[in-house]
Amino acid sequence: MKKCRSKCAAIAALVVVAIAALSYVVMLLWNHVAVSLADGIHAINYGQAVGLLILSRILFGGFRGRHGHHHRYCCDGAMTADEAEKVRCGLFSRFKSKQDDA
Repeated sequence: MKKCRSKCAAIAALVVVAIAALSYVVMLLWNHVAVSLADGIHAINYGQAVGLLILSRILFGGFRGRHGHHHRYCCDGAMTADEAEKVRCGLFSRFKSKQDDA
């Protein structure tokens, strides 16, 4: 039980550090790229970068976890095993043809 708590605390700390680092990167990119693109865009501070990161995650990614909504549709019996195999083969054949051309 104690090992689980320390592992959970370490993961939580890692998540906080990752969000902080990603927010800092968003702030730097915004201030460097977006401000130079248009006159009406102003530089943002760190708190605004965190808000922008959260807003973009809500609008474009949601909070469904790593697999998103595609995982749910694939794994709830919407496709038979044969249909899933056909989809996999079709996707791999597309990637193989693109790699062979390069």
